[in-house]
Amino acid sequence: MNMTLQRFGLGAIGSSLSSLVMPVGILVLVAMMVLPLPSFLLDTFFVTNILVSLLVLMVALHTYRPLDFSSFPSLLLIATVLRLGLNVASTRIILTEGHEGTASAGKVIEAFGEFVIAGNYAVGIFVFIILVIINLVVITKGAGRVSEVSARFTLDAMPGKQMAIDADLNAGVLTNEQAKERRDDISKEADFYGAMDGASKFVKGDAVAGILILAINIIGGLIIGLAQHGLTLDQASESYILLSIGDGLVAQIPSLMLAIATAIIVTRVSTTQDMAAHIGEQVGLSRAWLPVSAVLFLIGFVPGMPNALFLTAAILAGAIGYYMRRREQAAPDELAIMEAAAAEEEAPASPDQINLADVTDYSPVSVQLGYGLIEMVDEDTGGPLINRITGIRKQVSRALGFVVPPVRVRDDMALGANEYRIRIGQTIVGEDQIFPDRKLAIPGDTTNIKISGIEVKDPSFGMDAIWIERHQEAEAESNGYVVVEPESVLATHVSQLMYKFAHELIGQDDVQRLLDNLAQTSPSLVESVVPKLVPLHALTGILSELLTERVPISDLRKILETLANLAGRNLSIVDSAEALRPCLAGLLVQQIAPLNQPLPVITLSSELEHMLISMSRQSNDGGLLLDSNLAERLIKSVAEASERSSADGRQAIMVVSPQIRRQLSNVLRQHIDDLAVLGFTELPDNRKINVVATISGADDAKLEEK
Repeated sequence: MNMTLQRFGLGAIGSSLSSLVMPVGILVLVAMMVLPLPSFLLDTFFVTNILVSLLVLMVALHTYRPLDFSSFPSLLLIATVLRLGLNVASTRIILTEGHEGTASAGKVIEAFGEFVIAGNYAVGIFVFIILVIINLVVITKGAGRVSEVSARFTLDAMPGKQMAIDADLNAGVLTNEQAKERRDDISKEADFYGAMDGASKFVKGDAVAGILILAINIIGGLIIGLAQHGLTLDQASESYILLSIGDGLVAQIPSLMLAIATAIIVTRVSTTQDMAAHIGEQVGLSRAWLPVSAVLFLIGFVPGMPNALFLTAAILAGAIGYYMRRREQAAPDELAIMEAAAAEEEAPASPDQINLADVTDYSPVSVQLGYGLIEMVDEDTGGPLINRITGIRKQVSRALGFVVPPVRVRDDMALGANEYRIRIGQTIVGEDQIFPDRKLAIPGDTTNIKISGIEVKDPSFGMDAIWIERHQEAEAESNGYVVVEPESVLATHVSQLMYKFAHELIGQDDVQRLLDNLAQTSPSLVESVVPKLVPLHALTGILSELLTERVPISDLRKILETLANLAGRNLSIVDSAEALRPCLAGLLVQQIAPLNQPLPVITLSSELEHMLISMSRQSNDGGLLLDSNLAERLIKSVAEASERSSADGRQAIMVVSPQIRRQLSNVLRQHIDDLAVLGFTELPDNRKINVVATISGADDAKLEEK
């Protein structure tokens, strides 16, 4: 109809008519309970009721999973209201016109009554009661219990399912869109089973109403026929009992079909097959059919039994079992043929052929393991490395403000047994070795006893460490060593390199996802800034510059607002990032020291700072051209001061003049990875400052006593 209307330019009218079907239908159902209906219209509605019930049952049989028929609770309610409305309308006609004969309430009621009763009212009543018992006691009650349990278990399982989705998302198994779709499915599943728990009560109430309506029609009809119309008892019984039973059956049979559909839906298991195929696959076992055939064959020879019937059934069951056995034997052969064909397709045409997949790897972060470390990622043996890497991905993502790409872990036979290699893109950024059968012991401040083991440098921080046997763990901890699992050593190394090379891990696609997320709450801001004022590639470059110095980009709203204010200054990407730092420095500082603790700070002496500012002004490109001796002393002094602060359990930051902040940071970052360099203007006003060291450019830093 809509297509026809669209041909004449009336598509909007067709859409409006479609949207009016449901409200008008509900109003018609309500009107049926109030207004009298002619018999031919009542017949039409009865046939429609049977059609709807059959349709619902067929759809329930052919769904793959319960959520495929998520509208079932609402449809069940509508069908129940339709049937009850018809009961009210038919009751009115039976009681007002039943004295005129069995045809007074329509052909459908008369036909159902005569077919079941067949001249015996008692048989008709008993058949109706049996149908009600089957519907109410067996099917409806069982379906209601299944709905109740399913709803309870679905709600209880929701937190675990949500955590599993988050874990898969962090591990890179799912994309953001897939994770969102799965969360929606979980929510819909909980809503569906909750609705089904209530909808099952509709069917139960409908069955009870059917019994009451039958009793009212019979008793009321007999009273009206005898008292008002002067009928004899036989005449009244012939008309009113037949019509009452016919009316009850016309309503009860569709109710029974809907009850069966309800039971099918709530007992369905999500599969890729409909119900018939699902059951057929699972009951089609030769080892089940052949014993059945044997038992039926033995019963067929028992005297007094219908031997021919049992023997026929035995032969039929045996034939099915034989067919299933041949099918089961052929299945492995077909599978082997398919696997062989697939292997032929995947195999190289010649020994010297090289596939593109062999020489390309687009993984942003990858970890290559020697053969001795493979057990650390083997799920069958409980390898913990994947979980540790997933945990550090989540930690780094929260700290930096964007989702760090998944880490691909694979073996590399070219590496030594205990060696590993970390790549960012195609570049090797870290490599070392770990011992999966040992633990790494790192000496603490109170350590004064040396433990035997393999002496190494911690790959993450370069501290002295020892790989000890696992039975030495208690001895090491009692002597002040910090003992670390081998998978934690590798995961920490990956974490440090993610922080260091975060600027290489963010791309335009990642930035676009951040913008899409922000657009859900601040659409006008995103639309007005990107790409009108700042192109996407420029914003990506700015964020990359911030991440180079580990400045979090989690407050994207503030970044866009600041960039909007800077739009008229025509700044470069580097200068734009520098201008953004004062409004973002608080995010960096709060990761270094809690709000209630003083901020440990390293400063430069006034003489050294003025000298560096003069060097910066003399440079054409604004860089620092340091004398090799001065640079060496400066780096050494800053490193020692930073290490002393770290030994005290405090991570210090360096604060210098804004004129040389960027240049000095570039120099120090090449030698000290985790040192943050801030300008005086970037310090938050609400933070207390504790100067732990002042660098004078001499061989040693001058410590400030506080």
